[in-house]
Amino acid sequence: MTDLWLISVPLDKTSLTSVEKLKRTIAKTNLASCCKFSIPDLKVRLFIAKANEDVVKKTCQCMREVMEQSTDKVLENALANGVDLMSYMTKFQWDKAKYPTALPLSSLADIINKEVSQVETELKSQAAAYNSVKTSLQSLERKQDGNLQTRSLNDIVRKEDLVVSEYLTTLLVVVTSYLQWERTYESLSNFVVPRSSRKLYEDGEAGVFSVTLFKRAVCEFKAKGIFVRWLKVNFSQVFIAWIHLKALRVFVESVLRYGLPVNYQALLLQTDRKRSKKLREELASLFMHLDPTATASKTDVRGQADLHCFKCHS
Repeated sequence: MTDLWLISVPLDKTSLTSVEKLKRTIAKTNLASCCKFSIPDLKVRLFIAKANEDVVKKTCQCMREVMEQSTDKVLENALANGVDLMSYMTKFQWDKAKYPTALPLSSLADIINKEVSQVETELKSQAAAYNSVKTSLQSLERKQDGNLQTRSLNDIVRKEDLVVSEYLTTLLVVVTSYLQWERTYESLSNFVVPRSSRKLYEDGEAGVFSVTLFKRAVCEFKAKGIFVRWLKVNFSQVFIAWIHLKALRVFVESVLRYGLPVNYQALLLQTDRKRSKKLREELASLFMHLDPTATASKTDVRGQADLHCFKCHS
């Protein structure tokens, strides 16, 4: 289990010395890895209440439910801006096009909250539609899959490529990521025939793959494919919004704690949960000068460094 911590440290001489000592200590003891977390200069205004990560959790939960026995594949599909979550965090850059830094903090928070709210609404709709298909498989008619983009498959698919019997049928699927298809197609339904997929044709942009499954599972198989694609796209959107909101919180609470002008450095610490207690103690010791009267507890390290923690399961 990996924890990612965002800490904010003022750029005075003593604190900078402590940061360098922290880097040396965690490198020697393997307590954590450390990198800078880039936050742009933002307008200092009143900040509205923080949003939470419920939508991120709900989207991940939907991925787990849809993939069922392949829950270990959730992280492969949970991407942010096309990259894995750890890479996105460690190389985070503020998206100035979506969230203009010239806007007041309250306006930026409104934009993020509105974006997440829209995804949440659509998530509920998509989940309801998927569940409706899943629970009414016996009453739905099988739809024919008949083309690669817009062309006919008559000259591609041969009779021997298709399995048609009383209980089994063959679906034709247009695939752009061959490796991902091979890894996940068997998990889209419990009734997929193992190792039944074969590539029949490719045109440079995508390929046509066959897959054999029980007839009664056709609708479920298709519904899962559609829902998984939607989840991947919208998980990326809501995760990016969530991390930008985290950056806003670091900025605001740093201003409140360290004052103006803005002069601090945000750092991202990656640690194993088993080492988190020792890391907190190290932070408390190194940054005690920021508030000598503060006391550290298991859940709070006030004054030494402003910690904003979230969990990334790995």
